[in-house]
Amino acid sequence: MHKKLIYGMILGAILGIFCIVGASLRLPDHASFSYLLSFWYNRVILGALIGLLPSLKSLKLSLLRGLLVGALVSFAFYSATNFLDLMGFFAGFAYGVIIEFVLFKLNQSNKL
Repeated sequence: MHKKLIYGMILGAILGIFCIVGASLRLPDHASFSYLLSFWYNRVILGALIGLLPSLKSLKLSLLRGLLVGALVSFAFYSATNFLDLMGFFAGFAYGVIIEFVLFKLNQSNKL
């Protein structure tokens, strides 16, 4: 596996933990184990998908791509949960940008 893919998945897993905590606080009645696991796994998939994409030379384009990929991957979970957690959906946008930013900086420092 490529380092970028591994780092993307690790970042997604870490950000997924924040999603679990946030969802547990926002939706205490709907935050079953399977819901939280699915939420976390959605973020791991987000990191894997971004990790598989080719590196870009422009930070602005990378961040825009992170926003778009975050929106697409998060929408899959959001729609599967009957459009229950709008905040979690929007968090996916931010997490896509964060993952792209970190991977861009790691690529610039030749760590990937």
